[in-house]
Amino acid sequence: MKRRIATAFATLIVAAVAMPLLAQQDTQKEIERYRQLLADGNPAELLEMRGEALWKEKRGPKNVSLEQCDLGLGPGKVAGAYAQLPRYFKDTDRVMDAESRIVHCQIELQGLKREDLVKRPYSLSQGERQTDHEALTAYVVGVSRGAKVALPQSHVKEKESFLRGEKMFFFKGGPYDFACSTCHAVDGQRIRLQDLPNFQKADNAQRAFTTWPAYRVSQGAMRTMQWRLFDCFRQQRFPELTFLSQASVDLITYMGVKAQGGTMDSPAIKR
Repeated sequence: MKRRIATAFATLIVAAVAMPLLAQQDTQKEIERYRQLLADGNPAELLEMRGEALWKEKRGPKNVSLEQCDLGLGPGKVAGAYAQLPRYFKDTDRVMDAESRIVHCQIELQGLKREDLVKRPYSLSQGERQTDHEALTAYVVGVSRGAKVALPQSHVKEKESFLRGEKMFFFKGGPYDFACSTCHAVDGQRIRLQDLPNFQKADNAQRAFTTWPAYRVSQGAMRTMQWRLFDCFRQQRFPELTFLSQASVDLITYMGVKAQGGTMDSPAIKR
C-alpha cells in the first residue's frame, strides 16, 4: 500500500512539473502557427518594390542611381551582400553594416548630405509613410533572401568589432541593471507573444538574425536592424543608441557572427 501511494504521489509530482512545460510548448506552437498565417502576403514586399525603384532612380545633386554601390561584393552586386554584413571596407577603413553602407553610397555616389539622411531614418507612427531609408534597406535585404550568413572575420578590425560587440552584449547597466544577455543569453524567455532567442545557441541566433529586418504587425511598418537595437536600448532604459554608431555596428557584428551559417529569410513578419 505504501509503495502504491508513493508511486501515485511521484506520478502526481511529475505531472505537476510537466504541465507548465506542456502548456508552454502548446503556446509556442500556436504562436508559430500565428506567424505562419501572417506570413502570407507580407506587406514588406511592397516596401521592397519601392526600395528597388529608389535604388535604380537617379537622385541627388549628382543625379545618379545607387546601382554602382559597393556593399562588399563589388560595385553593383547586391544579391547576397546583406548576409555578409557588417564587414570591413577599405575605402572608409572601418567596419560597416548594411544601413551605414547604404547611407555612405548615397553620400558618395549621389551627393546627398549625411545630416539629412540620418535626421529621421525611421517612420514614427502607424500609418505614416515609411522612409526612403527603410525602403532601400528592405530592398537590399530582400535580394539576399536564401543566402547563407557569412560575416568575414579575417581583418583585424572585423575581429575587434566582434569583441566590442560581445562586451556590449554582456554589459549590465541602467536603472534596471539590464544587459542584452539578460533577455538573450538564457532559454525559455518570452515577452508577450515574442519568444526571446538565446544567442549563445547557434540555431537561436540564426533564427533571430536571419529574420531581421521585419514587418511589425503591431506597428504597421517594416523595421530595420538598427531600429531593433535602438528599441532594445529604449526598453533597457539605456541612453539612446545613435543611428549608425560604431556601437550599433559592433553589436550587429557580434549577432551576425553568432548566426554564421543561417539562411536569410528577411524581411520577415513579426507581431
